[in-house]
Amino acid sequence: MEVLREKVEEEEAAEREEAAERAERMEKTRPVEVQKEETILTQEMLRDLEKKLSEIKIPIPAGTPVITEDTIDVSNLPLSYKTNTPKEEHLLQVADNFSRQYSHLCPDRVPLFLHPLNECEVPKFVSTTIRPTLMPYPDLYNWDGCANFVSDFLTKVPLPDPLKPPSHLYSSTTVLKQQKGNCFDFSTLLCSMLLGAGYDAYCVNGYGSQALCNMDLTREVCPLTVKPKETVKTKEKAQPKKYTIKPPRDLTSRFEQQQEIKKQKEAKAQKEKQQREEEERLLEAEKAKPDPLHGLRVHCWVLVLSGKREVPESFFIDPFTGRSYSSQDDHFLGIESLWNHRNYWINMQDCWNCCKDLVFDLGDPVRWEYMLLGTDKPQLSLMEEEDEGLNDDDDIEDLGKETEDKSFDMPSSWVEQITISPEAFETRCPNGKKVLQYRRARLEKWAPYLNSNGLVCRLTTYEDLECTKILEVKEWYQNREDTLELKHINNSSGLHTDYFRPGHPQALRVHVYKTMQPENDRIMEFYETARVDGLIKREETPRTMTEYYQGRPDFLSYRHINFGPRVKKLTSASTESNPRPMTKITERFSRNPAKPADEDVAERVFLIADERIQLRYHCRDDYITASKREFLQRSEVDSKGNKIIMTSDMCISFEVEPMEHTKKLLYQYETMMHLKNEEKLSKHQAWESELEVLEILKLREEEEEAHTLNISIYDTKRNEKSKEYREAMERVMHEEHLRQVEAQLDYLAPFLAQLPPGEKLTRMQAVHLKDECLSDFKQRLIDKANLIQARFEKENQELQKQQQWYQENQVTLTPEDEDLYLSYCSQAMFRIRILEQRLNRHKELAPLKYLALEEKLYKDPRLAEFLKVLA
Repeated sequence: MEVLREKVEEEEAAEREEAAERAERMEKTRPVEVQKEETILTQEMLRDLEKKLSEIKIPIPAGTPVITEDTIDVSNLPLSYKTNTPKEEHLLQVADNFSRQYSHLCPDRVPLFLHPLNECEVPKFVSTTIRPTLMPYPDLYNWDGCANFVSDFLTKVPLPDPLKPPSHLYSSTTVLKQQKGNCFDFSTLLCSMLLGAGYDAYCVNGYGSQALCNMDLTREVCPLTVKPKETVKTKEKAQPKKYTIKPPRDLTSRFEQQQEIKKQKEAKAQKEKQQREEEERLLEAEKAKPDPLHGLRVHCWVLVLSGKREVPESFFIDPFTGRSYSSQDDHFLGIESLWNHRNYWINMQDCWNCCKDLVFDLGDPVRWEYMLLGTDKPQLSLMEEEDEGLNDDDDIEDLGKETEDKSFDMPSSWVEQITISPEAFETRCPNGKKVLQYRRARLEKWAPYLNSNGLVCRLTTYEDLECTKILEVKEWYQNREDTLELKHINNSSGLHTDYFRPGHPQALRVHVYKTMQPENDRIMEFYETARVDGLIKREETPRTMTEYYQGRPDFLSYRHINFGPRVKKLTSASTESNPRPMTKITERFSRNPAKPADEDVAERVFLIADERIQLRYHCRDDYITASKREFLQRSEVDSKGNKIIMTSDMCISFEVEPMEHTKKLLYQYETMMHLKNEEKLSKHQAWESELEVLEILKLREEEEEAHTLNISIYDTKRNEKSKEYREAMERVMHEEHLRQVEAQLDYLAPFLAQLPPGEKLTRMQAVHLKDECLSDFKQRLIDKANLIQARFEKENQELQKQQQWYQENQVTLTPEDEDLYLSYCSQAMFRIRILEQRLNRHKELAPLKYLALEEKLYKDPRLAEFLKVLA
């Protein structure tokens, strides 16, 4: 505080000197009567002043929710919310002392916002209200995800007095539970999340514009409407060749050209002037009315300093909208103080130019006065004179003692761990819906699965400021079974554009259309890696269809089909049964490096109506022209049934380098027959493309009617199939448990069944039952031991027989017989060893089982009364 005190004292002394000089000059120049008149305020002047002040209205949005004490149940809150620890009490005393010194040294500044009341009416220091927490959601690891979540999840509550900070500052857990709060509550929650994510974040108490404080976005441009800047690639000019043909001489009149350019410039200037006038008119209409409280409205936001998390430059975050602003933005008019979970700083810089000239070096005590010495911010280096005066060891020790005495560590936060349930994180907006009004745009947000069609966001853009004429609509979808992601509707052109994620049954990526009726203008784009034919794009008009391919083994890259008018039939026929007649098919192929250029077809045109086929081959690298051929199709037989022989006039060709084999009629005949087959195949593929378009349109209509949503198998609340399967498994397990219980039969049941029904059990009968049960169990143990022994002896005998057989026939055995014998011996020895172990184990456990049964019989409630004497 020493630097602050010296600075304030210097300013006060300078002000006193200036006031004294000003008073002397005024007394010398003004008459005495005027001085007396100005020092007296009449009742009329007071009433006029009161009337002017009463006319200043403070706009407070009506109908906004307000958190009151009655809406918060403080009975279930932990003890840290209701009381203060000794360390917190000490901190409050330090804060009070700091506030008194600040008010004394800076009487013209507003009181500090240090220790407001919490929801339990207990004063808490603002730094201890921040609880750094890292949320277990990947979307909340970056600052933009945290800011968007806070702005969407909470509802804005205006400050009780827009000119003062609030008297209460609730914990982030209460704010999350109530889902509403003021700007200080928003900023505290956002700062806690950012600090937990590793950012250097601070809550800022300052002054903002009217639009910022009231969350008025009607003059802001919606971020979703801003188009990214397209990088214009500059084409490199080709170097002129040495031997080129000179262009023809220009014989047009230069005077006419100059007159035409002059007319174009005048028209352009007139158009620009009209545009400027229109823009000025719109700006005047959109210009906000002057705010009588400009520069006085209190607001709280978040400051993120550069350094941590690779933040290159410090910036502000408005918690109401979740948008980031530059530290020099005009919406932020001044800063009083800022704090984080470690310390509290006061701004000592002049804010006459808003926040544009502020330096956010918190280690500079001249610009930022800190409250606690235990700060992690670096301090400025001492002056050289002070360094020379601190050379003595005694002075260093005294300085260390003073530092130790004055330092104070910030207590831990009194707020509980901030938790956000998966349901709350998914719901986001209060009641699952939120509406934001921007300039000429309206943004609506919904929680996933709230709408039956999967709609989560809708952006409506308008032509006018009153938002009456819709220009276009964008709708975002999630969890759609048809993988629909975005739907764009342009009202001016009537175009509908659907965007799909990977996974559509037809590998559809984009669908642009005006109507879902077939044989109309539409564009379909596909995921080529998901299709076998490599189709990328299909454009359709009422008379044409164009397809683009990529990565095909036949190097086909383009196919264009021209259709003629459909032949009308007397009977009503569908589009599939009465396809459009094809008049022309144009196909283009990429370069096949395995073939020479003169034999690699670049373009193939089937003129079906004219019965002609045109071929154009690829051009060689060192040539300027390409070879061409044209075939005239004729029917294979004439009117009399005679075969038509291939003639030279049926093939017209232009070859760059003529070859002997291409001139032969046999080669031309084989080429023409091959092209006829290719024509049939191309017509069939074009017909299949028409059917595929009809199938896609039919599928899209069914998907729009059903709009089924995908539900994860891990979502047990919404997934009905998973829920039914889980309930069925639980029923099966319960029934299995009941069967196991029933399977554990009563060991006395067979012997009790021998007694007459309805008779009471006597002592002799009880003893007899016990003896019979034990003897029966003993016999079962003996039978089991005999059974194991018999199997053991049988395995040994069979093994001995095989060994004897092997000894007798060892000389004549084949390698296969020896392998069979060895495998049998290993299996037999394994069985013998297992039987021996089971027999030994049975001999050890049989007496124990017998004694355990005897003990159960003595403790059985049906026999216990009669066997007590015997025991």
